[in-house]
Amino acid sequence: MTAESAFSLLNTIALAGWILLAVLPGRRWVTDIVTSVAIPALLAMVYVALIVSTFGRAEGSFSSLAGVSSLFREPWVLLAGWAHYLAFDMLIGNWEVRDSRARGIPHLLVVPCLVLTFLFGPAGWLLYTGVRTLRTKN
Repeated sequence: MTAESAFSLLNTIALAGWILLAVLPGRRWVTDIVTSVAIPALLAMVYVALIVSTFGRAEGSFSSLAGVSSLFREPWVLLAGWAHYLAFDMLIGNWEVRDSRARGIPHLLVVPCLVLTFLFGPAGWLLYTGVRTLRTKN
């Protein structure tokens, strides 16, 4: 398998989880198993496997922006970074759905937050935090 084909596979798996969060938010198996454990755990295992298998092979470091740029020139290290983002963004999306359900926030207000979290991580969390603040003040 190439890094490119692994990238496509990971994206497809993550997208399936995001669709479930958007379409079936009230199903406990979605929020309690699939998007809180199964998919993030799979992505985490891929991440760990990639880090272990590439450790020491790629030049660079985390001590400077130039060092990080150098690390990510290695496609498998870059894929590890992508798996890291996919896993953590999904955990945040899962939290948004669970938190909104607990606070009685209408899911239609959460869907744009989920889309933004999927595409731009922290920006989606920030939007959800704003929605949550506005909805819980009233």
